[in-house]
Amino acid sequence: MTAESSPRYVVGVDLGTTHCALAWSPIARVDVSLLELPQLIAPGEVAARPLLPSFLYLPAEGELAPGDVTLPWGQATRIVGALAQQLGARVPGRLVASAKSWICHGGVNRRAPILPWSAPDEEPHVSPFEAEVAYLEHLRAAWDHVHPDAPLAEQDVVVTVPASFDEVARGLTVEIARAAGIAGVRLLEEPQAAFYDFIGARSEALAELLAGARLVLVIDVGGGTTDLTLVRVTEADEGPPQLERVAVGGHLILGGDNMDAALAHHVQEAAGIKRLDATEWSGLVAAVRRAKERLLAGDREQEVISIARRGSRLVGGAKSVPLTREDVERVLVDGFLPRTRPDEVATRAGRAGLTTLGLPYTTDPAIPRHLCAFLRQHVHAAREAGAEITDGLPRPDRVLLNGGVFNAKVMVARLAEVLEGWYGAPVPVLEHTSLDTAVARGAARFALGKRGFGPVIEGGSARAYYIGVDDPDGRRRALCVAPRGMAEGVTVKAEGRLFELLVGRPVSFPIYACAGDRHDKAGALIDIDDELDPLPPIETALRADDMSLGADQALPVQLAATLTTSGSLELYVVSATLPPRQWRLEFALTEEVARPTGDEAEVEPAPLPAEFGHARSRIDEVFGGERRPDAKAAGRLRGELERLIGPRGAWSSRLCRALGSALLAHGERRGLTVEHERAWLRLVGWCLRPGFGEAGDPERLAALWAIHGEGLKHPDDAATATEWWVMWRRVAAGLDRRQQAALYDDVRGWLSGKPPQGRKGHGLPEMLRMLAALELLTAERKQQAGAWFLQRVKKVGSWWPLGRLGARELFCSDDAEVVPTATAEAWLGRVLALDWEKDDTAAFAAVLLARETGDPTRDVDDALRTQVIKRLRAAKARARWIAVVESHAALSDKDAGALLGDSLPAGLRLA
Repeated sequence: MTAESSPRYVVGVDLGTTHCALAWSPIARVDVSLLELPQLIAPGEVAARPLLPSFLYLPAEGELAPGDVTLPWGQATRIVGALAQQLGARVPGRLVASAKSWICHGGVNRRAPILPWSAPDEEPHVSPFEAEVAYLEHLRAAWDHVHPDAPLAEQDVVVTVPASFDEVARGLTVEIARAAGIAGVRLLEEPQAAFYDFIGARSEALAELLAGARLVLVIDVGGGTTDLTLVRVTEADEGPPQLERVAVGGHLILGGDNMDAALAHHVQEAAGIKRLDATEWSGLVAAVRRAKERLLAGDREQEVISIARRGSRLVGGAKSVPLTREDVERVLVDGFLPRTRPDEVATRAGRAGLTTLGLPYTTDPAIPRHLCAFLRQHVHAAREAGAEITDGLPRPDRVLLNGGVFNAKVMVARLAEVLEGWYGAPVPVLEHTSLDTAVARGAARFALGKRGFGPVIEGGSARAYYIGVDDPDGRRRALCVAPRGMAEGVTVKAEGRLFELLVGRPVSFPIYACAGDRHDKAGALIDIDDELDPLPPIETALRADDMSLGADQALPVQLAATLTTSGSLELYVVSATLPPRQWRLEFALTEEVARPTGDEAEVEPAPLPAEFGHARSRIDEVFGGERRPDAKAAGRLRGELERLIGPRGAWSSRLCRALGSALLAHGERRGLTVEHERAWLRLVGWCLRPGFGEAGDPERLAALWAIHGEGLKHPDDAATATEWWVMWRRVAAGLDRRQQAALYDDVRGWLSGKPPQGRKGHGLPEMLRMLAALELLTAERKQQAGAWFLQRVKKVGSWWPLGRLGARELFCSDDAEVVPTATAEAWLGRVLALDWEKDDTAAFAAVLLARETGDPTRDVDDALRTQVIKRLRAAKARARWIAVVESHAALSDKDAGALLGDSLPAGLRLA
């Protein structure tokens, strides 16, 4: 940055789940202040407030006049803040809330227009990414309006993120800032920011406040997450104590949003309302949120919640329920801060539990149990800090609380009571004010500290990072590439570890993060256990034109990592030959279909069978060459391949893809004869199933989709037509919305009784099975497919397609639509009428239809679910099936394969 463009101010931005704030200070003199943020508070009315509510409203056409949305700097292009919250209370289906929580939700495409989650398809939608950009753009415009000679893009800007944000969410946050016109931001963990504000505001008394303290626990309960951090305190001979962040907690989607949902459940139950649809539920949550804030902040003892029912008469169409401050305190305190024993810990779960409005909330809402697990997990760091340890539980010397939740004195008192119960004596709670703005202020103080105008909390990378590799014995291990505590600006290499990459061949690296008490050095090889959290895979492909190497030539490389000054991790492949070259590895962020992580991908894939060359040659002989096409040879091809390389059920995912690529190379010659086309369709579908999971699958699916427009070469052959639909079913999980919609259109005429003129509808049962695999269809189309299925269920011979069409939790995409609950219940009624002991596909369909998700907009009636559980037990169904219905357990790999309607390739496990 040149002298002319050097920053004049440091700026801290809290891009929060429930509100945003901006704090700043001149660099020349330390004076941290909040920027009052002009925003629309009513149509045509503007006021400046310290907080910008994190809400985005999508108005209907003509709903607001140009004069209604005028801000001091011009016309608002997005309705955010107080007015958005106000309008959204009336029309919840147009209100985007909790966008930040979606940024860290790896189960959806965070750049896809999926919000508002409960809004019908015909209503406008935006992506979580766009919503966050809109908030930050508003902050930038507000700053630039006040400081026209010092635009925000030219200042030293720090944006805060939850300590539990993984590298994917951190990277997206940096991209959000860039999209909002602020490049080069630095990231800071929110608990650290809160601590920076505390020590900055009390710098003169800090030594006294922390006297004798060795370990400070920061508990930050925000709108979307609970963040836990340990800070080590070391007394200095002179000056203030030295501070080092030594531990951060795992990702907990547990915060104000969960509390609002719990209160909404309480109000719904008090009203005697059995079920609300998605829009009604959104409205209730918003109403409860406003009531909660008023009750906990003021002197009011009671608020009346009006629950509007859609389709009701204007008069008498709503129910009113009183909500008292005592109700709020009881639900929040007993539900989220229950009294617990010092040995009660939250279980580590692979999936979250309550899924309200689409977000996967943490299974156990009890914050003390998560806190106990966190402290026990970091006993080594606590011991090194000199903390007292009793029965494996470290005792912090001080506690700092942050987040609007702790504005309620009853919440602070209960947490203090829990800690005193654990340790037999009170743990001092550091007094801190302005909990709603502490994070923004602390971010500005952090920037000042980095410039020498205040204390700095050391600590480096909060996590260690690992890449999955196979050891010489063929076991999957984890190689440390970025040790915990790595300092900013430092690059480390996994010394002594060489790998080979093939030029031009895509490779997928499974990558893991660990926030636990590990101190592995770069290059260390460890076993993979539950402490390692899988991240989206990192992929690369070295192009032959990158260097003077031929395609498929092996290149020896090392792995290197850098922690940037912005706080993001960057990973590189570095050539071990001269001249040295390096390539940045990118997280796979933009796939719409979920990509497996962990055991599926290989850094150095196991070798293909020795006979693979012969198998590929046989494919070339059957589909290529100048000889006359041999139909009999095509018919024998699958059997010959199995004799060469083993039964197809045992083919590894890598072998399947290699065979699939060989078949795709002959796609133009697939129709040499009827037998050729039938063999090609059967084999290519088998080898590319389920459509994702291996490096290069998007390219393979694109090549396969190219034949869709051409259609069958022999459409009148019934067996070949059937194989066509089977093939598309097998790879459907790798197709996008547009492609899946096209397949639906392909079969709609035949299934609706209006077949295309002059064409025969061969393979109707397989058409229906294929439709069941198209998860990205609209809910309306899934309902129609279900109706077609019920008309032809005897021909299909299996009930799993109905179960998959009505599944309450989807397999490939969390941002796809599910059929309405009423439809799922009606279908479940049909399935319950069957004899499950004679047809276990009916039982499996019931499992999918009655599966517990915790989302009241998706779950079927409790009485129906109880009935399904009883029937499963009576039919002696698998214990896992019962757990799936009863407690949101995950499907086994075998059941997941059944869900796809096929077994999975050997070596490919579903995430």
